[in-house]
Amino acid sequence: MGDQTSEQAERPSAPPEAPASPTYAPVERTSLSILWQDTRYRHLRRRAVIAVAAGVAFGVLFGSWRLGLTAAILACVADAVYRARTVSSIPAWRRASAAERQTEAQLKKLERNGYKTLHARAIPGSEAQIDHLVVGPTGVYAVDSEKWDKRLPVRVQSHRKLFHGPFNQKPRLDEARWEAAQASDLISKALGREITVVPSLAIYGPPIPWRILNIREVDVFSGGLVRKWITKRERSLTNAEIDAIHRAAERVLPARYPE
Repeated sequence: MGDQTSEQAERPSAPPEAPASPTYAPVERTSLSILWQDTRYRHLRRRAVIAVAAGVAFGVLFGSWRLGLTAAILACVADAVYRARTVSSIPAWRRASAAERQTEAQLKKLERNGYKTLHARAIPGSEAQIDHLVVGPTGVYAVDSEKWDKRLPVRVQSHRKLFHGPFNQKPRLDEARWEAAQASDLISKALGREITVVPSLAIYGPPIPWRILNIREVDVFSGGLVRKWITKRERSLTNAEIDAIHRAAERVLPARYPE
């Protein structure tokens, strides 16, 4: 009896129902044409075109498919080496421009004289940025670095209009002035006292036919004069004030590309 009871307990009372057949969502297949159009593989498309062109040219020229294949492989290798040497692995949006790097190198030399700098600081709530914010004994400065085509002349009209060739740079001046005004407001509110941020435009490339000229309330000068433009003014801030303004600027003007 006990064995029978045990045997019955081991048996399933009823066979389980067969599970419903799973329903699979249709899988979208990636075709070669889609991959070919994908911008992420632009360099591979370029390499494939170079390889095919080299292979066909050498294959036809020497009448040998082996030489054509060898030429195609060598072309791929050469393109890969060239790309590795000329294209940075750092995304373009995180790299400073050549003009910004030149200004940054100049400003670094001011640190021994008590100046502090912040680079690529965002204006909250906007897409704008201050390329370089400088705080030092002579005041607070917003420097925007510009690399312009050296083939086009730079000229000014009535001390109110700046032209690069035929192009009116009023929007660029207005932007620089607005960025400095925003920084001034944010830092002033953080410290509870008025802080003036002086706007400027440092231009690299074409010759600038003046030393320092104020146009639409923005100081405009050749990029090589950044340090002289900052240090030529009278000392107005103490070391304690410099530290306080620098700390406040770090808080209210976040880094555009944080690590």
